[in-house]
Amino acid sequence: MHISLIGLPGCGKSTVGRLLARRLGLGFTDSDQVIEQRIGCSIRLFFEQQGEDAFRDMEEAVLDELTAGTTPAVLSTGGGAVLRPANRLHLHNRSWVVYLHALPEDISRRLRHDMTRPLLQVEDPLQRLCELYAQRNPLYRETAHYVVETRRPTVAGLVNMLAMQLELAGMPASQAAAVLRR
Repeated sequence: MHISLIGLPGCGKSTVGRLLARRLGLGFTDSDQVIEQRIGCSIRLFFEQQGEDAFRDMEEAVLDELTAGTTPAVLSTGGGAVLRPANRLHLHNRSWVVYLHALPEDISRRLRHDMTRPLLQVEDPLQRLCELYAQRNPLYRETAHYVVETRRPTVAGLVNMLAMQLELAGMPASQAAAVLRR
């Protein structure tokens, strides 16, 4: 079984996911990187040329494929992965889902110079993050098995918190890879 990380853009899914995978001795996959490899361009360019619906179709197909895999891994998803019911179902039923919960204000500070996120290339990125949060927070919570607050901890602290969550679920971090392979 996989460990899937969900949350708003910029909450730390890719960074935390890489370190968690290393700590657990698992592979790491970023669904957005897989999508970019398949479409042959950046997600931002694809959004501009093909639109969000075409992107969400591709995202759904990739998430279905990645969560159906039999080799346990840590999966970082795109911020909007939970928008489609099929994605929420696949993620929840095929992996241990962790929602990295971050407030829009905190993410806005982290991403103020980031020009790669298509949904945040607007006049007021904080307002857009607040709208995304209002829309997606209930979907993240519906999909997740665990919610981890990202506000205070360092990245290493978040990885430790996730390892503790696995341990509370009966999976000591030192044995998580073996347990997840069952």
